Order: sequence, then C-alpha cells, then structure tokens
Amino acid sequence: MTRTLPALAVLLALAAPAPAQKLTITGGATDQTNVVVVAPLPANAAGANSVTLPDGLHAPAQVTANGKTLVFVLPKLKAGEPVTVTPTMLNYVKAPPQFKFADEKDGTGLLAYDGRKVLHYFNLAHDPKDHFYTFKPFHNVYDPAKGDVVLTNSSAKTNKDGQFPHHRGLFFGFNRISYDGKTADIWHGHDNVFSQHDKALATEAGEVYGLQRGAISWHGKDGAEFASEERTVTAYATTGGTLIDWSTTLSTKLEKVRLDGDPQHAGFHFRANQEVSKNGKANTYYLRPDGKGKPGETRNWDAKGKDTKTVNLPWNAMSFVTGEKRYTVLRIGHPDNPKETRGSERDYGRFGDYFEYDLTPKAPLKLKYRVWVQEGEMTVAQCEALAAGFAAGHTVKAAK
Repeated sequence: MTRTLPALAVLLALAAPAPAQKLTITGGATDQTNVVVVAPLPANAAGANSVTLPDGLHAPAQVTANGKTLVFVLPKLKAGEPVTVTPTMLNYVKAPPQFKFADEKDGTGLLAYDGRKVLHYFNLAHDPKDHFYTFKPFHNVYDPAKGDVVLTNSSAKTNKDGQFPHHRGLFFGFNRISYDGKTADIWHGHDNVFSQHDKALATEAGEVYGLQRGAISWHGKDGAEFASEERTVTAYATTGGTLIDWSTTLSTKLEKVRLDGDPQHAGFHFRANQEVSKNGKANTYYLRPDGKGKPGETRNWDAKGKDTKTVNLPWNAMSFVTGEKRYTVLRIGHPDNPKETRGSERDYGRFGDYFEYDLTPKAPLKLKYRVWVQEGEMTVAQCEALAAGFAAGHTVKAAK
C-alpha cells in the first residue's frame, strides 16, 4: 500500500515527540549570579542536555543519576524577575567539555573538567603508622584557569612541615568533642583521634557538575567510631571561576556527642597553600559585607569581646597570592546552618567559622556551604550577588 505525501507527513507529525515542558525560574529579593537551578525533571525532558534561554542561547543541563531532576546554572537572575527556559536535547558533532573522575597513583581521587584539574579528594584510609598524614579526609582546590596551581595546603608527614600543617584544603572538624565521659580532637588528630573516608556512596559527572558523596567515620582515642558522616562535594561548570558546594550530614548512635571548640580550631574552613603563610601579612586581606580590610588585618570571635562583626556572617572572602598570582576565595554559609556562627580569619591563609552543637540520634548535624574561587580581586557587590545565588533562593515552576 502506498501513501500520498500529505498522509505520510501527517503520520510523521503524529510520531514526533512532544516538546519538553518549559520551566520558569523567578529570582528572590536580590540580584543573583551563577544560580544553580535544581528542578524536577519536566515531562518529555529525559534526554535533555541543555536549556534554551529566552535569548535563544543554550546553557548546559544535566539530568541527575536518579533521573528525577534537571540541573543547570543560570549566569544571572534579576531580583523578582521570571526567566523561562526550555529543556532541549542538542546533538553535538564534537562532545562538549565534561567533568571526569579519576584515581591518582596513590589512590586518592581527582576531579577534572575538560582535562583541567578542579578538586583533589584526599581520601586515603587512616594508617596508624602514618597517622599525621592520613588522619583526616579533605579536598584540595586547583586554580580555576588552567588547573596547574594547588591553591590549598595539602597533607603533610609531620607537624613541622610548614605552619600549622594540620590545616588542609577544604576541611571540617572540632577540637573539643565530648561523649560518654571521653574527649576527642578531630581537628588536630591528637592522641590517635582520626576521621577517614570509608567508601564512596555516589559519583556523578557530566557537562554541568561533578559530584561525589562519601561515607566518613569519626574515631576516638580508643579507635572506636563515635560519629559518621555523609559528605557531598560538587563542582559546577561556570565561567570566571570555580563554584563548589560542600555539604555534610553528621550522625551518631550515641546518646549525645557534644561538638565544641573555638573559632581557630573548629567548623568548616579553607586553608590556602603554605606559600601564603610566608607572604600573608603583605599580600593577604579579607573582604567582608562591611567592606575591604587592610593587608594582614584579621577579625576573630572572642568570648570576651564578642565582636558582632564576626557573628553569623552570611559570607566572607579572602584574597591572597600564590603561584605568582592573586586569587580570591569566597565562602558562603547557608541560612539553615546552626547559629550562632563565630568567625575566624588568619593572615597565613585560613578562614572559616564554627558553632556549638549537641549531636544526638534524633538531631544529626546538617551543614551547607558554597565556595567560589577566582583569579584576581572581587568587590562586595560581586560577593553579595554570588551569596544571594546560594542563600537568597529562587522559585522553579512548570511554565503554563
């Protein structure tokens, strides 16, 4: 049986897949930049690898491993203004840049984007014979342009390898932990206390992001585990710098684990390369919501003074020089993190905040931070816009 051309055209039209449901993203109270959008996967969008923007250009998109959500990054989002995008499947002649995970020769993990090193996960199991080198997992951060320069301080064999070598990359811990009449110092690793990566729970890599979730156990002086952690670190493909989301859920089966410390030895921190400890006072300064500080000037929460400018900071940024270039690292805390947070800054290149918390089986500790790394300097306005992209929020709805 033959069909006329009009009839065949009708059949082809009937067989064509329905277009994907559009999404409308509406900005929050302030302007935002590099906005990570995580949206329920729209109908007919299972094969989407990009979103078409209102101006007709495309932004990469990635379907999560569970097939339920679509992730993409909007370069800008104006306060209160809606942006409607269309999930799209583009056919490439040449494969676009991708995130990829690989193992280093020592077994540690490396995340690269289009061949450029982005993050190095120091995930070696604890070795009692090499305790100081292996007593905590952390992430090193590479320069966002070529990936040739390690911006963070890595692991060291002894406590004499530079200034405060127990500070490493993006790291987390508390120096005053108490439970069941015992104490532990995860921060320094004193008395054989350690935390270690036990196994990978999830790994995802594509055009938009590279994600790794790991199971980490915390061990006391007797070697017994007193808490467990699920730590997730995600890097996104952005222009102008590297965008990193760091989050964790810390749990315990014990009746209570008291997490405490001081601003210099507890919480989530960034530690710059050891080179910064040599040139810090001359080249390191902090940029805060109230403006730019002087080189070598630092602020630290003190129980006696309780400077309000160090409490519950929505963000803080450090500008420093390493590898003969200046970089700025912006650290943003999520509004849902425990309060009060107490900030710490050091001219040798470490900054972060901490809080007190009672960890119980019914009250796990949940934390979320965002880190932005770029070459050169930043302004308060730039920091505010990036912080808003993480903390101020936006809404996502199916477009009508």
